[in-house]
Amino acid sequence: MVDTSHSSRSDGGSALGCRTKWRSQMAFDLVIRGGRVIDGTGAAARRADVGIVGDRIAAIGRLSESGRQEIDAEGHVVTPGFIDGHTHLDAQVFWDPLCANSCWHGVTIAVMGNCGFTLAPVHDDARALVVRNLERAEDLDPAALAEGIPFGWQTFPEYLDAVDRLPKTIHLAAQIGHSALRTWAMGERAFEGPASEDDLMRMEGQLEAALRAGALGFSTSRSEHHETSDDRPVASRLATWEEVHRLAAVMARLGHGILEGGTEGILSSDPEVVRETWHWVRRIAVELGVSITAGLVATATVGREMLDQIDALAADGGRMTGQSHCRGISVLLGFKTRMPFDVLPEWEALRARPIEEQLRLLSDPVEAARYAAIAMEGDYSAWRGIGAMPRAPDFDGIHVYESGLPPNPTVREIADRRGVSPARAMIDVSVERNFETLFIQPSLYPQDEAVLLEVLRHPQTVMTFSDSGAHLSQIADASISTYLLGHWVRDRGVFSLEEGVQMLTQQPAQVWGFSDRGVLGEGMAADIVVFDPATVAPAVPTVVADLPAGRPRLSQRAEGFLATVVAGEIAIRDGEPTGCRAGRLLRKRLPSA
Repeated sequence: MVDTSHSSRSDGGSALGCRTKWRSQMAFDLVIRGGRVIDGTGAAARRADVGIVGDRIAAIGRLSESGRQEIDAEGHVVTPGFIDGHTHLDAQVFWDPLCANSCWHGVTIAVMGNCGFTLAPVHDDARALVVRNLERAEDLDPAALAEGIPFGWQTFPEYLDAVDRLPKTIHLAAQIGHSALRTWAMGERAFEGPASEDDLMRMEGQLEAALRAGALGFSTSRSEHHETSDDRPVASRLATWEEVHRLAAVMARLGHGILEGGTEGILSSDPEVVRETWHWVRRIAVELGVSITAGLVATATVGREMLDQIDALAADGGRMTGQSHCRGISVLLGFKTRMPFDVLPEWEALRARPIEEQLRLLSDPVEAARYAAIAMEGDYSAWRGIGAMPRAPDFDGIHVYESGLPPNPTVREIADRRGVSPARAMIDVSVERNFETLFIQPSLYPQDEAVLLEVLRHPQTVMTFSDSGAHLSQIADASISTYLLGHWVRDRGVFSLEEGVQMLTQQPAQVWGFSDRGVLGEGMAADIVVFDPATVAPAVPTVVADLPAGRPRLSQRAEGFLATVVAGEIAIRDGEPTGCRAGRLLRKRLPSA
């Protein structure tokens, strides 16, 4: 289980919505009154009040007692806080106590340290090696990292302690990353080849220390999309499967920890690579008994094959949970971030100019026509399409981001309507809105809708894959929770509201072992969201330049939320933060602890 009893917390003081340091004589610190309670188990909604004392739910029902604070939830639903099991907030938490964009979309717990990427362990003289793993693979600006991360730790337990001390709006939990383990043990050799026996022993020791300090588990990646800024594989990709198995065996010995990894071998066109991948997955899940979670791609062939393999593992006593997106990973394009034409020399020169000068230039119809022609005739072979980077333009697949939920018109449709080329349409729409326009382009593995729905319904999958904290100028998928509720629940009616809430709460809580969260019940943690099911939706993203060193990122808020309660305190109310910092680092206890 995940233990919160010894986690530190930061008191929000007298900020709006926070508890003061004294306790009143009232029965409850907070009452959420008159809403429809959806408890996260899949049970039908019921009208009830929720009474909170401290950071725990004290009562659910018709409550006559008052609270020191009250939320009028009439016309809203009251649910457990949402849990996002796939984020990369490891660096962002040091400069952003809100953990945006996750906080805007009902998330009260975010799991960090995925895909093998963490900021620890790290030697003082080798911090550049850790940063090298992150720069391109996670689209984290090196200037922002240099200014924003106050490195003051070496071991992973020391990193956890540093996160523990930070003021946080939401709860965080962490896994230790394979790439950081390798650079800790091997230095530059981590990017060159296999580990020696001495290297493995050092990694085993640091992994065990991390698990004993409360890490949820261990993450790795073999993805071809994960490269360094100098075009080399990130460190974990140089590891053999024997090395991964050796590290997983540490978790098996301790009876503690989950292995998170990608599904890259399963996606290979080489049948032998696919066979080898499933061979090792089976050895880890069945022979070692270590739970595995991995991204599940809902393509027509691979998606169903993965579900079959997951079922086969379960039949033999293993456990693997597929992480599923609910709309498909897409990259956002725009003049304030990246455009698909930037790879062309003429466009590269244009984009090197100040943004105001670009806007003035393209406001001239002659110049707009010239650059549109260059874009339509350009050679895009230089776009490698690594990770969430833009791809060569597919004007039938690029949509103008006008609404947080579909449908959004394609660039081709806009161009046909205006009687211009697609590239000219992208320029004109952007100029008309002072470069505030964003476009959305599918980037990784086109999803088959029928398979996607099979995946989302499967008992061994969990809907999570926001990547929040990474790809800050490329994607904005912290909104997958509000997309699920707005699109698949309300607009399409594929899932009931109770099912949708369960997918965001109890199901991920069970996967990551948050035994006192994910369900509304007496004695459970008071992590709660209150929203209007008739209006909940992602807002249209914007670009803001508030990262360290003034670097830009994509900001995406949500519509329909009345309140987000974290540890019994109102963290966000009517879409605005209250200043509360009740979030904690949630540490997992070893079975013998």
